[in-house]
Amino acid sequence: MTAAVFFGCAFIAFGPALALFVFTIATKPLRIIFLIAGAFFWLVSLLISSLIWFLATPITDNKDGPTQKFLLIFGVLPSIFIQEMFRFAYYRLLKKASKGLKSINPDEAAPSMQLLGYVSGLGFGIMSGVFSFVNTLSNSLGPGTVGIHGDSPQFFLNSAFMTLAIILLHVFWGIVFFDACEKKKWYVLLIVLLTHLLVSAQTFLSLHYGINLVSAYIIMVAMAISAFFVAGGSCRSLKLCLLCQDKDFLLYNQRSR
Repeated sequence: MTAAVFFGCAFIAFGPALALFVFTIATKPLRIIFLIAGAFFWLVSLLISSLIWFLATPITDNKDGPTQKFLLIFGVLPSIFIQEMFRFAYYRLLKKASKGLKSINPDEAAPSMQLLGYVSGLGFGIMSGVFSFVNTLSNSLGPGTVGIHGDSPQFFLNSAFMTLAIILLHVFWGIVFFDACEKKKWYVLLIVLLTHLLVSAQTFLSLHYGINLVSAYIIMVAMAISAFFVAGGSCRSLKLCLLCQDKDFLLYNQRSR
């Protein structure tokens, strides 16, 4: 059962991200470069957050339970701020890079900021998922029995679905964030920051995995809808996509009638 749990949880957590990479990024060398650069920016933000946590560790070790929990929650806040600051820094870098690519090859259209936000968000999400779930995933190989001391026996499964939500959220956050920077909608950046804080801090506030998963997926669906419309989607295009119908083909049929 340990191998089945390992591979099952791994495919749940990283399967959709792998599919997105294979079908939308792997065939475009430039997108691969942007993806790796986005993952690197997230790693640098993690390094800075780790330094802050290293300095705060002696303080938390000498406190009682409730105080230590409060300090843990407080320690998450700088990490989220740093991640969003590096997302903004990456946006500025890509903004300059897109202008440079356009000047070098004016005949080829530069990638849109929504597309760059998608690629960078996937890079952020993959690295975030790897660092948050790999240790838990390795423990699923045993030895030990989950839930033997009264804990949830679905711990690995819940962790896999939460990791999947975080990865997809980073993708949607990236699209919405880059579009907001492009259109100077600063209140949208605040929404991204607050939802990021809420999803990350709720695991400290509630020990019920089901409640955390439901709230995380509600936020994920809301951000997915926002990212869809920000990227230029509409109800009509969504309907055509779900029905596997091409818009130009439909227009041609209407005109021929």
